[in-house]
Amino acid sequence: MNTPDAGLIVVGAGPVGLAAAIEARRSGIDVLVIEAREGPIDKACGEGLMPGALHALLRLGVDPDGSDLAGIAYIDRERRVEHRFAGGAGRGVRRTVLQAALAHRAVEAGVRIEHGRVIDVEQDAEQVTVRLADTDAVLRAPWLVAADGLHSPIRRLLGLERPPQPEPRRRYGIRRHYAVSPWTDLVEVHWSKEVEAYVTPVDAYTVGVAMLGPRRVDLEQALAGIPELAERVASAPIASATRGAGPLLQQTRARTKGRVLLAGDASGYVDALTGEGMRVGFAQARSAIDAVRSGDTRRYERAWRAETRDFRMLTTGLVAAARSPLRARIVPAAVAQPRLFGSIVERLAR
Repeated sequence: MNTPDAGLIVVGAGPVGLAAAIEARRSGIDVLVIEAREGPIDKACGEGLMPGALHALLRLGVDPDGSDLAGIAYIDRERRVEHRFAGGAGRGVRRTVLQAALAHRAVEAGVRIEHGRVIDVEQDAEQVTVRLADTDAVLRAPWLVAADGLHSPIRRLLGLERPPQPEPRRRYGIRRHYAVSPWTDLVEVHWSKEVEAYVTPVDAYTVGVAMLGPRRVDLEQALAGIPELAERVASAPIASATRGAGPLLQQTRARTKGRVLLAGDASGYVDALTGEGMRVGFAQARSAIDAVRSGDTRRYERAWRAETRDFRMLTTGLVAAARSPLRARIVPAAVAQPRLFGSIVERLAR
């Protein structure tokens, strides 16, 4: 057998990949992270960390700068309902700030990070071999965690993708920041006829607006359909480039193949509607490293199903309602049953 280059290779230096790398170092595993992109890595997302996600970061020794989030509000043109977290605040954090804080902690913990694009994966009973583009370098390790995003090349190379949804049913995300002081300490979710707009304070001078909806959503046109929000950001300078992501639904045949484990969005994703992505992703990172330590990938499959069950069920149901004639009743139902709304928020926040 060829000499391994690390005890574990992680492909992807986004938050989940770096969390997995830090978890591995905490267990004494030599880790090499391979990332195709340079610099702090951005992504079109809501940028709100639920309290559970923040607790997971603090456990890893990561405490990113941001803005405290006290809860969640659902809003339409006529109604508003809000719930404040019972167990402590979450935090709004720019994705670039979060990724940079995790990268700093990873290097501090002894993680090696190499830039390169994986173009081939092979494995046998004892190790995984990856080949990088351009340099044609070959790297080997006993295990590989693929946390390479929503459109994971590793997932595709391993044949673990399921066919995509028909185009009319696909949902996409788009995000922009505005230089304006936050007017609330809540994540506001504005429901219009076509989109949901997540408004998240990310620091004392900036809010992020992320919209979820059908393909080719025009952000300015969608804002016009949410007059209250449009008025608040009308005179604010735009503080970032507009970024998009999608289609959001990504399904997998399995989360493991041989000695490779998929984590984060690469392992399958439903939708960003409930804002649980980071909490679930950090839990997957921890479980993936537990499985690597035990040498039993079946353990990770079981943990993945358990950790994502609530996320998959609740998000799937809410997305189905959002696509149906029931869409207009979502906020009124939450207003009519604030205790139920609060219990759902608390479940997501844990």
